Amino acid sequence: MKYQNLDVWKMSFVLCKEIYILFRFTKDYSFRDQIQRSALSIPSNIAEGIERYSDKETAYFLDVAKGSTGELKTQLMMAKELNYIPHDDCDVLSEQCERISKMLFALIRKHRRFAG
Repeated sequence: MKYQNLDVWKMSFVLCKEIYILFRFTKDYSFRDQIQRSALSIPSNIAEGIERYSDKETAYFLDVAKGSTGELKTQLMMAKELNYIPHDDCDVLSEQCERISKMLFALIRKHRRFAG
């Protein structure tokens, strides 16, 4: 299975790109760096997990990606509160995080079942 063919990877890749574009001019450099790292962690960990040999390792990296999704959603909420981004953008991106998180949960369960 190629990770590039997974809908969850495709969605997280697009989300990451949107985050990079949306925050590229944010002057709060530490916040910008952190939110971009969280976003990049999602597709990166999905890719790393799928490239692993065992279902146990795959589930672990998918779990890390799911955690990064929660981290990103929290940072988006903070960005909204600080008026770094429009509220509508936050809502759309947060919904994408929710969808990705649910998809990852299903994949994690599948790989944990096979890992025994």
